[in-house]
This record gives sequence, structure tokens and C-alpha cells, in this order.
Amino acid sequence: MEYGFVKVAAATPEIRVADAKYNAEQIIRLIRAAESENVQLLVFPELCVTGYTCGELFSQSVLVEGAKDALKKIVDATAGTKTLVFVGVPYLAHGALYNCAAAISGGRLLALVPKTYLPNYAEFYERRNFVSFDGAMRTVEWEGQTVPFGARVVFRAANQKNFTVSAEICEDLWVPAPPSVSHALAGAHIIVNLSASSETAGKADYRRLLVKAQSAKTVCGYVYADAGEGESTTDLVFSGHDLIVEDGEILAESALFQSGLTVSEIDVDKICFERRRVNTFSDSRAPSDYVEVSFETLTAPAPLTRNISAHPFLPEKNADERAELILSMQAAGLKKRLKHTNSATAVIGISGGLDSSLALLVTVRAFQALGKDPKDIVAVTMPCFGTTDKTLQNSLKLMEALGVTSRTVPVKDAVLQHFKDISHDENNKNTAYENAQARMRTLVLMDIANDANGIVIGTGDLSELALGWATYNGDHMSMYGVNASVPKTLVRHLIAYEGKRLGGAAGAVLEDILHTEISPELLPPEDGKIAQKTEELVGPYELHDFYLYHAVRWGFPPEKVLYLAKAAFKEKYSDDTLRKWLKNFYRRFFSQQFKRSCLPDGVKIGSVSLSPRGDWRMPSDAESRLWLEKLEEKP
Repeated sequence: MEYGFVKVAAATPEIRVADAKYNAEQIIRLIRAAESENVQLLVFPELCVTGYTCGELFSQSVLVEGAKDALKKIVDATAGTKTLVFVGVPYLAHGALYNCAAAISGGRLLALVPKTYLPNYAEFYERRNFVSFDGAMRTVEWEGQTVPFGARVVFRAANQKNFTVSAEICEDLWVPAPPSVSHALAGAHIIVNLSASSETAGKADYRRLLVKAQSAKTVCGYVYADAGEGESTTDLVFSGHDLIVEDGEILAESALFQSGLTVSEIDVDKICFERRRVNTFSDSRAPSDYVEVSFETLTAPAPLTRNISAHPFLPEKNADERAELILSMQAAGLKKRLKHTNSATAVIGISGGLDSSLALLVTVRAFQALGKDPKDIVAVTMPCFGTTDKTLQNSLKLMEALGVTSRTVPVKDAVLQHFKDISHDENNKNTAYENAQARMRTLVLMDIANDANGIVIGTGDLSELALGWATYNGDHMSMYGVNASVPKTLVRHLIAYEGKRLGGAAGAVLEDILHTEISPELLPPEDGKIAQKTEELVGPYELHDFYLYHAVRWGFPPEKVLYLAKAAFKEKYSDDTLRKWLKNFYRRFFSQQFKRSCLPDGVKIGSVSLSPRGDWRMPSDAESRLWLEKLEEKP
């Protein structure tokens, strides 16, 4: 596939216990089905060639030899294909029977990976029939060739960078130190698990948690294939619970008690980036005796089936819980700053827009946590040339509904006097015309704060900081920025949540604010309506938040960011529109770093922060040329 994606599948065939010929046919049928979907990595359950529940039949040479014959048929069936297939099979080697994962590709048996940990408790008694891997890498003869035999094998695609795989088997995952830990340290970006996990009430939740945790801990993709229909139900039942996980996030999951393929795509480039970013990952070392086995994989483009969220900063589950947590984090950060500075008041400029509304809501929460009267919050509206009646009235209504001290300080006359002082023609509505208003407002807030023994609360959000959409030493500056790591799409979500929670007059005015055009209101209105519309000038914030998340959080190159944007916004924006605003994002992101290099303090609440003291340290004069050139290379 393209851009580091590997199409993977977990397969649960319908089997017959001890009928290796029939099971081989079912496995081959699913291999063919996976090939039709351009699957590059296919994983079957533990001992699926025979069935996991054969019991004492594993001591019968008829079954063991039949399994080997069936494995040969499966290997031969992959001739001419480029799918890496893992099949569970009992295998007699070095005088002992092993529970193995057979790795197959292109009509070749690449390696046999024996199970390391054999359970012998409760319903499991594998040690009666099998021997565990003792840690020594060996080889076996297969059809006139020597293949690796042992658990320490990394399979590496010869023609796709970062597509590396290692295997563990069922119980290997459930022990305190799973083999997948050393596999990951040895360079495997994907771990496959061939499993036969019997089902009991509540076990699926635990299994899901275990796979997610191991994937997150080892920073890997994890493909878990579970035994299902056809296994003996003499004492147990198997549900075929297949999982595909990437760095702790479930990409695809089968329904219980269903057979077939579960398909998704794992981004191995993303995994590689995260391991490099989290530099403690490489502080541990894998054993030195790992064997590397090469294979060829499919390289033809294939459509993505995994969901690419158009709004990656918004929670997809437990949205209200997440909103409450974020607001509490913002308020906690401000609470500490207010206590530390012994501030009697907090001063905040209110425009009737999204960011200042959120900042005021957070400030009210901080004062509640401190047991302080909300009247000690001084909320200031400062109408000037571009202020509309709607935003002015909304700012006043919000102050009243929240019970804070409201002040109106018109700044028009002060700005006009300033124009005279610097010999600026007030009819010249250039950058100086706009920014003088923002700086005058900041001057007013700072002086009121000094007068009232308080601090100025910053309102600018993460999206504006990324784009540099702030007036340097104007709204760019404050004494604590509560929205510093809250992107615009999340600002909307938090305001909607708080409006619903508060209800009443506050809820009503917040709902109206949510439906107000985003604008700095620095140019005179037209027919009483906002004339200066931010998203017409810099682009839709939902796009810039998407670009910010993938370009900064994951370090993706521009062409991959664009590829993902096409998948996420295919029904809403044209390819040319996506490219246009992505170019604009990179231009602004690079050129405006100087504003981010001297940001006020502000609490980090998510995985992306542009604080110069924390996550993002970038030269203010770095060039964007390489990034922009990538976007000129149209496919």
C-alpha cells in the first residue's frame, strides 16, 4: 500500500477437529479471499490446521503427519502470491512436538515459530502434548531447504520500508514478560498472535484490554487471530474474537461467534515515528540472536478501509466525560497560577466569540475551585470599529449569566488618537489599522489588571497559535493562556458541552455564540454584519486542525497529510481545495514561529502543544521550502 500502510487481516476459519485436510481447504479459501482484498499480512488462529482441542490426539502420529501434509498444501497454495501468512500447526522437530506458527509467503515456508509459554492450569493442559521454546534458535529441513526454527525471528518486507513482523502464540501474551516485548525491541513494527482463547463471561473485555495495552506498551501494530467455530465444545466454547490494534487503538474487531476475515490497515511509518519520538523505547535491548527473514509483499495501491477521523482532536467516545476532564484541567492550571500570584482578580477580554467565551467559562470554574466570588472576575468588552451589535450583546449577556463583573471600555477614541500620534490615516485599513485595535485592547486589560491586583487571562487557542493568527504583543500576550493547547474544533465542543451543562441564560447565549461567524472584528461591519471572516482568509479551521494533528503530532510528510485529508474529507472538499489550504498551513506555520517562541504559560491538555518550553522548539527562521515542494509533486 501507500504512505506506510500495511493491509492486514485476522482470519477465523470454520474447522473440523482433527480433520487437517478439511481445515487446509478452509484456510486456503480464506487466503484466496484475503488476496482479493489485497491483504499483505494474514493471520490464522493457534493450531488451526488441526484444531486446538484435539487433546490426546496430538500424541497420534497420524494427526501430526496429516498436519504436516496439510501445511504443505497451504504452502503450495500461496505460490505466486505476495501475502505473508501465519498458520497455527503442530510440528515435530528435534524429537519433540511444538505448537508453532508457520510463516508462509510466495509458496515458501519462511520459518516456524514455536510457542514459548505453555499453559497448564484450569482448562489448559498443553504441556501434556507440547514442548515450549527453550530460547535456542535452530533450523529444520523443509522440502529440501533449511528454515529458521525459534521464537526470535523478524520478518522484513524487502519492498516496503518499516513493514516488519514477529509472532507470538496465545499464552505468550498473557505472561508478565511476553515475547512481543523483545520482538518490538528487535525491530518488529507488527506483532501477530495466533490464539485459541476459550470464551467465558467477561473474558472478551479483558482480552481486548490486554491486546490494547500490549500494543501501546510496545508501540506496535497487533493482529490477534482467535479460534472459533468448529473447535470442540466438549467443555469449552471459542468465539473467534479477532482484533487489529495500532499503538493501543482498536482499528477493527470481529463480532463474537462469527467466522471469516477482519481487515484493516496498520500504519507502520506512524509506529516507526512514535518509537523514534519516545526515545526511552530504545533504552532497552533485545536479545542478539534474532534471525531476519525477508519476503516480498504487495505494493499496488489499495483503498483505505480504516476510519480516518475528520476531527482528530474530538473524542469519539465518552465525549461529555472528556469535555469535563479538559475543562477541569484548564481550570486547575489557572487555579494554581491565581494562588501562586496571590491575585485578587482575573481580568479577561470578552468579544462575544468562541475563544474568549471558553476562557471565561474556565475562569469561572477556577474561581469556584478557589471558593472565590465570581464578581472578582473582571470581564471587559472593548467595542471598536469592527464590533457588531450581536457580538457586543452576546458578550454582555454571557457576563451577566455567569455572574461576573462586567465592564465596557470603548477603545475607538483611544485608537483614533493613536493614529494621529503615529500619523496613520484612519481610512487606510491596513495591518496597522487592525493591529492597533488589538494592542490597545491588550493595553487596557493589562492596566485594569494592575489596577485590580489581578492577572490577564489569555484567550488565544492552539489553532490560532499554529497559524500565527494573533497580533504580536496584542491578543498574543497575557499572563496565563488557558486555551493554549485547545484547538478550535475542540473549543466548539467544550462550549457546547458547558452550555448544555449550565443551561438557562448561559446555555442560550453560548448556543448563539456557537453559531456566530468566527472573526477578529477589526474591520468595520457591512450592513451591521461581520465583514471580516477568518475562515475565508486563512481557511477552514477543521482542515487546519486536521493538518496540525497529522503534521505535528505524527510528523507525517505533506503528501501523506494530503492523502489522509482526501480520505477524511472526500465528501466535503475538492482535492484542489485541500491542497490549497495545506500549502497555506505550512507557509503560516513556518513564518509565524516567532510568535510561538515567546508564548505565555498555559496548560497542556492533549497530545499536541506548541509551547516553546515543552513540546515544540523550532527556529523562528526555518524555511518551509522542502515541505511546500512536496505539495507541488502532484500524483
